[in-house]
Amino acid sequence: MGFIVTLVVVADAAKGQIEPLDESLTEPATARPDWTGARCGRELPVPSFRLRVRTWDRGGATACRHFQTRTMATRWWCWRRGCSWRPAARSPRPGRPGCAGPLGTRAVSDTRAQVPYFNLVKTLTSAFPNLHSISQFHQRTPAVCCCSQTQSGEKYTDPFKLGWRDLKGLYEDIRKELCISTKELKDMSEYYFDGKGKAFRPTIVVLMARACNIHHNNSRDMQANQRSIALIAEMIHTATLVHDDVIDDASSRRGKHTVNKIWGEKKAVLAGDLILSAASIALARIGNTAVISILAQVIEDLVRGEFLQLGSKENENERFAHYLEKTFKKTASLIAHSCKAVSVLGCPDPVVHEIAYQYGKNIGIAFQLIDDVLDFTSCSDQMGKPTSADLKLGLATGPVLFACQQFPEMNAMIMRRFSLPGDVDRARQYVLQSDGLQQTTYLAQQYCHKAVREIRKLRPSTERDALIQLSESVLTRDK
Repeated sequence: MGFIVTLVVVADAAKGQIEPLDESLTEPATARPDWTGARCGRELPVPSFRLRVRTWDRGGATACRHFQTRTMATRWWCWRRGCSWRPAARSPRPGRPGCAGPLGTRAVSDTRAQVPYFNLVKTLTSAFPNLHSISQFHQRTPAVCCCSQTQSGEKYTDPFKLGWRDLKGLYEDIRKELCISTKELKDMSEYYFDGKGKAFRPTIVVLMARACNIHHNNSRDMQANQRSIALIAEMIHTATLVHDDVIDDASSRRGKHTVNKIWGEKKAVLAGDLILSAASIALARIGNTAVISILAQVIEDLVRGEFLQLGSKENENERFAHYLEKTFKKTASLIAHSCKAVSVLGCPDPVVHEIAYQYGKNIGIAFQLIDDVLDFTSCSDQMGKPTSADLKLGLATGPVLFACQQFPEMNAMIMRRFSLPGDVDRARQYVLQSDGLQQTTYLAQQYCHKAVREIRKLRPSTERDALIQLSESVLTRDK
C-alpha cells in the first residue's frame, strides 16, 4: 500500500538541494510503533511513506529531496483502522508543569512524536525566514482514497458526495425561503448562498438523519422535515457569518469582500437578521415543538458565545475552559443541536438523540480547533480570509493558550488582547516556536475519536460510516 505526503514550501530559498532539517525525519526502517487503544490488540502493518520537500527561489530554480518517516504514517494508518493513536506519556521537562486537557488526557511533552508535520513546519520556518506559505499535507492511498470498504459491508465515496444526493438544490431552496422583493436586500441576503461554501453542516445533518432512520426501522428514506433542518442549519450559520463580520470589521470571507464592506455595517446587520427570521419561519413550519425548542437553543448559544469571545479570564487555569465553552457555543452548538433535531424527527429513542448530539458536539469542537490551527499554518488564499485574524482581534485561541505554558511572557499580551505594537507578530512567533499547534491538533484528534465512539453505537450503515470518515476529513482539511 502506498502513502504519499507532499509538503510544498514557497520561500526565498538559496538554490540547490535541501539538506535534512531534522534527524527525527529519518527514522530507521526497523523502528516499530507503540500501539495503544482497545482496538489495537496486535501490531498493524505500516504503509510505505515518502515526504517530499521542494523550494523555489525567485529565479525559478527548484530543489527537491525525499525523506522517510514512519511516525506520521503510523498515526494516519492507526486512525484509518479505527484505533486510538496516542503517544506514550512522558514526564514534563524541568521547569514546565504538565497540563491536563479537558478530556483527562495528559499533554505530552514529546510533541515531535505527535505531529511531525508541524515540527517540520517549525524547522522550515526557522530555516527560511522569508517563508511565504506552507500547504497542508495531502494523502493518497489507492485502497482508501477513491472507495473505502465500510464496516457495514457497503461501498461509499466521499462523504460530501454521499450527502449531496439529499442536498441537490440546497442553495436554490434557501433563496426561495428568503423570498425578498427589494433588490438590494435580496442581493445582500443571498450573497453567501452562492454554492461556494463547504456545506459542512448540511452534509452532517443529512448523513445523521439517514443513519438514525436506518438505526430505528431500517428506513432508507429521508423525511422532508429532516432535509429542512439542513437548510435551516446553513441559514443560521450564514447569518452568524454576516453578523460576525460586522463585529470583527472583517473585509473578506470565502475569497471575496464581506457584506459589511460592500453595503455597510447597518445594512449588513439587517441582512443577517433577515436570514435568521427566514430560518425561524422555516423551523416553525416543521411544527414539532421539541425540534423548535432544540434549535432555539442554538440562537441563545450563539449570542452567549459571542459575549464570551468579547471577554477574557485573568486566571490562567480558567482560560482554557472559557475558550472551550466559547468554542462550543459559537461553533459546535449548531452542529450538535441540528444532529439532535433530525434524530428526534426520525427516531423516538432518547439514547439515539444523545448519540447524535454528542457526535455533533465533539466533531464541532474538533472542527473549530483545527480552524484555529489553520489560522497559523495556512495562507490567506487557501482560507479565503486573512490569517492570524484571531490575534489581530485580540483572541487567545488554543494554540496561543498552549504556547503560553511554555512562554509565560505571553500572559501580559493575552490580558491586553495583543493591543500594543508588535504584540501580534511576537505572539505568532511564540506559537510557532512552541508545541501549541501540535497540542491543539492532538486535542482535536481526541474529540474526533470521541465522536467516532458515539456514532459507532448506531446500527452499521453507509451513512454512519461516512460520518466516521468525515471525522478524519476534519483533522486533515487545509481550509
